[in-house]
Amino acid sequence: MIETSLQSFVEGRGQSEAARLLGVTAPAIHKALAANRDIRVVELPDGSFSAGELRPFPSQRKSKAA
Repeated sequence: MIETSLQSFVEGRGQSEAARLLGVTAPAIHKALAANRDIRVVELPDGSFSAGELRPFPSQRKSKAA
């Protein structure tokens, strides 16, 4: 299995193709990149792709201002 960052995955394929391969929309890819999320893409043995986000545990939610 080959693992890469979402940024590298998109640079090699473009946002539309990356979105299609991951089963999401191109705007979702754009939003994840703009938010600088730590998403890793893994190429599976069958040639498909899977993505997951690395986050601290426990996750700290941002509180909304009242």
